[in-house]
Amino acid sequence: MRSLGNLTQASGLLGLMGCLLLASASALAQPRFRPADGQVLLNRSVHSQDAALRTLDEARRARPDDQQAAVAYARAVFELGLTEGDLRWWGRARSALAPWWSEPKLSADGHFMRALVLQGFHEVKRALQDVCRAIELQPQRGEFWSWRFALNLLLSDMAAARQDCEALARQVSPLEAQPCRAILLYRTGQPQQALALLRQSGAQAYFSGPLAQDWLQWHLGEALRVAGQDEQAVAVWQAHLLKRPRSHAVRLALAESLNRMGRHAQAMQVARQDNPTDALLVQQLLASQGLRDGQTAKLAEQVLARWGAQDLRQESLIERPRMVFLIRYGHDVQAGLELAARNWAEQNEPTDGLLFLEAALRTGQVSRAQAVLDWAKATGYTEPALRELMARAQPPGGAR
Repeated sequence: MRSLGNLTQASGLLGLMGCLLLASASALAQPRFRPADGQVLLNRSVHSQDAALRTLDEARRARPDDQQAAVAYARAVFELGLTEGDLRWWGRARSALAPWWSEPKLSADGHFMRALVLQGFHEVKRALQDVCRAIELQPQRGEFWSWRFALNLLLSDMAAARQDCEALARQVSPLEAQPCRAILLYRTGQPQQALALLRQSGAQAYFSGPLAQDWLQWHLGEALRVAGQDEQAVAVWQAHLLKRPRSHAVRLALAESLNRMGRHAQAMQVARQDNPTDALLVQQLLASQGLRDGQTAKLAEQVLARWGAQDLRQESLIERPRMVFLIRYGHDVQAGLELAARNWAEQNEPTDGLLFLEAALRTGQVSRAQAVLDWAKATGYTEPALRELMARAQPPGGAR
């Protein structure tokens, strides 16, 4: 059984999935790009010559009717996308699954992988249907329950997410359910209780796989940050990057936190890489803006040029860097507000909620982000930055 020790499942790295709209402000009114069946968004990568990946690719091409061969390849490129933060790999995953994309009945692994790709393109409800079908076929698979937990979190269905944690403990093991319980705790306003569970999980040999450690250390840092312990969060992520410098999720979280804390020189060091992802390039831009180092305009041009090229190739996939660029950098806050509103209507991630509320405040349209205020009240989620924004959103003299 492939489980959490092999593949990360929960909501933190789901924050890395999603679709990016096109580069120009006018394009923000367009629907999300979704590749056609069989369309490949990524032709080459520094890992294209990886022997194991090449073998899986050759196997599925040699047996085009073999669903399991296609699923095995789709899973490999999915994991590569998680590690690198280059989500164009989801185009390859969808291409591999294209012959079965509309099939109502697949193997358990087929339903599961289709769900992952669907979530990558923000089709959360369809993804949930596929995960439920996978669970029906193989209820003993821990990763299926964990991903359903993650999807229910994205839909802010905390009751269903809690039931998934309980089912995971019952159907698989209490140990495998422990990280899900921790995440649910800090996503419902109880980060201190979550910290002990995450530390215990991180020390277990069961979770010693590299992707599982990426996932757990990301969440440990997030729980610390949510609890107002920014320095401790930074220390956790810095230590993990020394062990796993390829962990894009942790690198990005560290760069974001350092920029938020005003430590822009350190943020620049963390975010600066050869051929950085969109998200890291935007963090370089924010660091430059904070440093006033004379490179800000050049970096902004690079961001826009990259997204313009992606527009022409129709391969933009991740929305959050665009929202950060429009709202936090300040390129077009009103356009950022519109994008944040559409994004929030589909799935609810705390970071996206902060951006939505920030844009609403900066444009004087607080009522546009009332859904974020309602979500925070309903779930109990809180963190220092959200408390500050919510206080600013309250009318003078009383609660809204």
